[in-house]
Amino acid sequence: MKERVQQVIDKIRPLLQRDGGDIQLVDVVDGIVKVRLQGACGSCPMSAMTLKMGVEKQIKQEIPEIKEVVSV
Repeated sequence: MKERVQQVIDKIRPLLQRDGGDIQLVDVVDGIVKVRLQGACGSCPMSAMTLKMGVEKQIKQEIPEIKEVVSV
């Protein structure tokens, strides 16, 4: 499961890097994906929306077993 999530994150990463940010997969436990937003994304006031409307939406679309994506 973690490898599948990492593949999706690798697709999303260039979009975040283009805006000076990045994302790191921390863990996947019981359908909950834990990520760490870095760079500009770590301090951006819109990071919560990016996480839910961008990252979570894409991961859940490709891996329906995922329940939620959270930032740690």
